[in-house]
Amino acid sequence: MRTAPPRPVPDETVRLPVEDLLALAGRVFLRLGLSPAHAEAMARTVVAGQRDACPSHGVYRILSCAHTLGCARVDPRAEPVLAAASGAVVRVDARYGFSPLAFERGLPALVASTREHGVGALVLQHCFHFSALWPEVEAITAQGLAALALTPSHAWVAPAGGHAPVFGTNPIAFGWPRPGPHPFVFDFATSAIARGDLELHRRHGTPLPPGCGVDSDGQPSTDPLAVAQGAMLAFGGHKGSALSAMVELMAGALIGDWISLESRAFDAGAGAIPCHGELVLAFDPARLSGGDATAQQQRAEQLFQAITRQGARLPSQRRFEARARSLAQGVSVPRALYEEILALAD
Repeated sequence: MRTAPPRPVPDETVRLPVEDLLALAGRVFLRLGLSPAHAEAMARTVVAGQRDACPSHGVYRILSCAHTLGCARVDPRAEPVLAAASGAVVRVDARYGFSPLAFERGLPALVASTREHGVGALVLQHCFHFSALWPEVEAITAQGLAALALTPSHAWVAPAGGHAPVFGTNPIAFGWPRPGPHPFVFDFATSAIARGDLELHRRHGTPLPPGCGVDSDGQPSTDPLAVAQGAMLAFGGHKGSALSAMVELMAGALIGDWISLESRAFDAGAGAIPCHGELVLAFDPARLSGGDATAQQQRAEQLFQAITRQGARLPSQRRFEARARSLAQGVSVPRALYEEILALAD
């Protein structure tokens, strides 16, 4: 289960309008040497996380991007290359740049391919990937399509029954389009805690929840530094471990890119953002429903109502509520983090 570190108390935060935080993040990324197109795509991604109260994938990620630029083989000005269409498959070579721009460049072709074939696959290769997957699946559901996204990372997670890292945190995200402002979306790591949350626990000096990882001797630990030097654990034991293996195969071997072991080897101890591929699948309800998409949407809404009328939450509901607050009141950023980001902008 994903557990976030303690939130800063109000007097330790600043609030900025979304537009102001976007401008600041974009300015920092330009200062770090990214091309304007990359800087804008990266700013949109990290601000979306902060806006939706997902600090592990928010503007904190600016710091890890800065570290990566200083020590890794990322190309801050790489122009993603969209390959010629091959049936339902759209392929984008990020050319060792950051992933958000590569996704944005491939999205229109993915949508067109999915409308033509009923299903579509976007293969992103050779990208430094740091972001949550829900912004990507939301971009697809906004087109009236369902979506599934998978990606490996660095080998940080031990398989069930083991103690040495093999898997990445290997997130899975799914989106289903709905009437109204928000889709049905879930996005979670197959590890017991997201890597970004582990890093935030380390920064805050707070212990991890039990069951998140083991130290270098294979002993259970709640010390984030000890777990970082040992191994994280999959959620749900053998079930999460099997899902994590599926992600390695589908978003690594299947698409001709690295598995998490190879990504970590490529990093060579630099502690940079993982470099690997991503697989995004899209589905057109108008085609797959046999021409009865309206009735099938009503069936889906019946499912959602059966969940919510007994008081249960739909995934991402709290995130959407946080989005509404941020748009109305400004985006909350821990003051210490805000000052670190400001320093990078100078």
